[in-house]
Amino acid sequence: MSDLQQEKHPFLDFVNANKKSLTYVIAFVVIALAGYVGYTELYQKPREEKAADAIFAAEKYFAMDSSNLVLNGDGRSKGVLYIIKEFSGTNAANLAKYYAGVSYYRNNDFNKAIEYLKDFSTNAKQIQAIAYGTIGDAYSELKNNDEAISFYKKAGGHFPEDEAISAEYLYRAASLLELNGKADDAISIYKDIKTKYPKTERGFMADKYINRLKVQP
Repeated sequence: MSDLQQEKHPFLDFVNANKKSLTYVIAFVVIALAGYVGYTELYQKPREEKAADAIFAAEKYFAMDSSNLVLNGDGRSKGVLYIIKEFSGTNAANLAKYYAGVSYYRNNDFNKAIEYLKDFSTNAKQIQAIAYGTIGDAYSELKNNDEAISFYKKAGGHFPEDEAISAEYLYRAASLLELNGKADDAISIYKDIKTKYPKTERGFMADKYINRLKVQP
């Protein structure tokens, strides 16, 4: 027998020995890939398009502060509550949760505002910071100061590049701490605002807030 015939090919030997198993694996991968492409192109993509069309009117009403129309629609177009229910899992349904949460807050339904905003998430950091801050506002209205402070801090630290938003929500956290008699914690946050965001209105006023607490008996 020649040296070429005697040469071993481990990979070919493995394939030959496991032809049946490998066939099943390849078939599974092909079926899974086909299923994913089919789901994406034939099901999810059309739903995304329909949901995006449906939310257009709600976005218009949201900009007008027409909260009831945002939530329930105007009879011709659907509101965000319908979009959340009918198009669950789409990007538009996720955004609809933000619109719903803010609209409920505007309608003084603070528990509903918290519910929908907590279920919303986005990579758009400015919008996410506002969502956290609005949750803080809702908890503040419900007199749940500990949760309010927690979300104000979360909002203030989420997108420091937006100095005005960050300084404002940190200020709200410090204000609640101050009202709860936690002067040292409030001063610490006011100092952070002064250091990190000196060009903002809250940063400019930080020394006033600090001095006010320091002179209190």
